[in-house]
Amino acid sequence: MKNLLAMGLVLLGGAPPAWLGAAAPMNVLVIHTDEHNFRTLGCYRALLPPEQAFVWGPGVAVETPNLDWLAQNGALSERFYAASPVCTPSRASFVSGRYPQNTGALQNDLPLRDDVVTFAEVLRRRGYATGYAGKWHLDGPAKPGWAPARKFGFEDNRYMFNRGHWKMLDDTPQGPRVKATNAKGQPTYGVEGADAKSFTTDFLADKTIDFLKTRRDQPFCYMVCFPDPHGPNTVRAPYDTMFDHLKFQTPRTAREKGEALPAWGATQAGDINQKQMSHYFGMVKCIDDNVGRILAALRETGLIERTIVVFSADHGDMCGEHGRHNKGIPLEASAKVPFLIYAPGLVKPGTVIRPVLTTVDFKPTLLSLLGVPSAGGDEGRDASVLFRTGQAPAGWRDVGFSRIGEGGGWVGAFTSRYKLVVSPATEPGFFDLEKDPDELKNLFLAPACREPVRELARELVKYCQTAKEPHYAAPSVRADLAWAAEGQGRYEPPKRATAKGKAGRKTQDPEE
Repeated sequence: MKNLLAMGLVLLGGAPPAWLGAAAPMNVLVIHTDEHNFRTLGCYRALLPPEQAFVWGPGVAVETPNLDWLAQNGALSERFYAASPVCTPSRASFVSGRYPQNTGALQNDLPLRDDVVTFAEVLRRRGYATGYAGKWHLDGPAKPGWAPARKFGFEDNRYMFNRGHWKMLDDTPQGPRVKATNAKGQPTYGVEGADAKSFTTDFLADKTIDFLKTRRDQPFCYMVCFPDPHGPNTVRAPYDTMFDHLKFQTPRTAREKGEALPAWGATQAGDINQKQMSHYFGMVKCIDDNVGRILAALRETGLIERTIVVFSADHGDMCGEHGRHNKGIPLEASAKVPFLIYAPGLVKPGTVIRPVLTTVDFKPTLLSLLGVPSAGGDEGRDASVLFRTGQAPAGWRDVGFSRIGEGGGWVGAFTSRYKLVVSPATEPGFFDLEKDPDELKNLFLAPACREPVRELARELVKYCQTAKEPHYAAPSVRADLAWAAEGQGRYEPPKRATAKGKAGRKTQDPEE
């Protein structure tokens, strides 16, 4: 039968799928969240000293046993960063393997270019059944924008919506819809009456389980994007009161001024909001419980040993650190995100990857683990050797790049220890995460850090030139990098542009 099917595809002008006449390939399931603080995962807290693991107070935590299971039975990337810590550009880099500025989706609500080839499109061409459910945010301003016409390889995209953080969804004869509406019939973020069927996280988990059960006899690639724990911080019962007993403390970084911090890293005044944090933890717990349901379905269908399961997020949330909330800045809680991968037979259980990776590295790494050639054009690195062996291959450079905005934005180079960030509108920042994990001391001008500053500046110049980084056109950025990389004399701050970007803001992003 396989040979007949292959012959038929060739006669019709198509290449036979890779799995015909070969051992069954691994399935792929990507579980993605939005604005997820990495400290809310038990497996990440386990890698940190208590003062870093429990920034909201001793023992103040949400337990995530199902996400922890992925780390225990697969791999955890200790320093996985968003190529841009805001929704649209981060998602663009994750699915494409390209830096945001080279996808068309440089900022929120800008559409992905038509010529972008996602990891799903590569696998679709290889005979995989593909699909997507949840928030997409790569098709322009449409909101909700159900089932975009441009699928980018995700063939079953009935439950894909372009924008929004809707709390209640529903199936209708005309297709899915937002269940909560106002008096004019317009969709809202209302959560009143939400239950285990209509609450968005539960609803999308159900659709994921339906897909994998109906595609169990063929290779599949499915991606589900939960719009939580992004704000508004509301969640269905019983998760809405599950953490009310906790006493959330204002993080220490919100109570210290710091030393010579750039504007995007300066501490802002404000105490932690108890109810907001309780609901944030509730959203995370609901996500973990639904990941548990999805894993249970994989076990029940006999798919667990032949499915790669990835868990990650588009960006983090400051959750009160440095007195800030949301994202958009290069500090750890904003730019660093969870990344877990369970790949039986490919990744040794309990592996911890310490070199820096970013969202742009995901596509080439996944395809390499699957033994599938990419379509070309990837700018990210194939990190499959890291995941297979736990060790960096010869010549591996422990550096990744992140950026945001135009005008008042920033661009940075990160290693597993250091972080250098330059901006057209603010002074440079350099941090030693080993000695200063709270990022309270800007060491850009510290004599003891001159060599690591120089090394990272050279890496950043190479990135700017090869990846067509827009910020490199700013004279102040070029001047800062020139001095940092090669300068010998005293540092003279260049004249800077007026800040026009959103870096360092405390409010919700404009998609809201």
